Formats: sequence, C-alpha cells, structure tokens
Amino acid sequence: MVLMKMYEIVEAYLGSAIKNDVFTVPAYFVDSQRQATKDVGVIAGLNVIRIINESTVTAIAYGLDKKATSVGEKNVLIFNLGGGTFDVSLLTIEEGIFEVKATAGDTHLGGEDFDNKMVNHFVQEFKRKNKKDISGNPMALRRLRTACERAKRTLSSTAHPLIACASHIQ
Repeated sequence: MVLMKMYEIVEAYLGSAIKNDVFTVPAYFVDSQRQATKDVGVIAGLNVIRIINESTVTAIAYGLDKKATSVGEKNVLIFNLGGGTFDVSLLTIEEGIFEVKATAGDTHLGGEDFDNKMVNHFVQEFKRKNKKDISGNPMALRRLRTACERAKRTLSSTAHPLIACASHIQ
C-alpha cells in the first residue's frame, strides 16, 4: 500500500511511467532478506530488476566511479550513520564495477543514541549549575531534545554550536 503510493507520487513527479525498479538494501542483508525485499516489490506490482547495497548507491551518488584519478582498482570506505544504525562498508571500484568486500555495523547505534546522550548530559549539566532537575518536565525535555538535534546537525558545518537551555525550562 505505502510502496504503491510512493510509486504513484514518483510517476506523477516524473510525468511518465516507470518500467523497471532497483531496490536498495543494507549491505549486511543475507540472501533471504534480499529476496524478501524483492518479493515485496513484486507483490506490489513492480518490476524489480535488481537489488543493490546501500553503500554502493552512496558511492554512485558521490560519483566515485567517475572520479578515478588513476587506472585500476580503487578501494572506498563508506560510513553511514543513520538515525538508528551505523554501517561501514569497504568497496572496490574497477571499470565501473562495484564490489562490496566487507561490511560491518551496529543496528543499535545511530543518531538517536547521540541525541539521547546529549540530552542526558545537558539535563545533568543544568542540574549541576542551577540545582534544578528538569528530567521530570516533558516540555523542557522535548525542547532540549530539539535543541540538541539542531546542534548535532550544526556540528556538520560548525565547530562550536550554541545550545540555549534557559528558555527551555519553565
């Protein structure tokens, strides 16, 4: 149902019918998981022609197959820190062929874990500095979490993000 709706949205955006589909899966998926993913597409009425690793898609998206400065094999290390998972894949690219050599990761480590650590840190810091425990205040915690998420994103481009807490308390 959701897959078909997404399909309709994409076709409407492109203004033409899609005949073939490529699905991506985490590099650590085993054959049965890959087949199950393909089966979902077929059940939804899609023509799934290929299942490829997310790390391969990342390499293609960055044009790593076209940025070769030398002839021959190129090794690429892809880090993917998602909301709930962290994956690392080692790929070899040669003549436009991508091969995943190794993959590892933690399906219980991701951006949300960093958010939780930051919120806990600042709750303790606020308690230490202001002698007030905000851990029982859902509104304050929600605002603090939003500020921490914003600061985390800012860290991608700035060395010192500002996290303002004072207005988050009352």
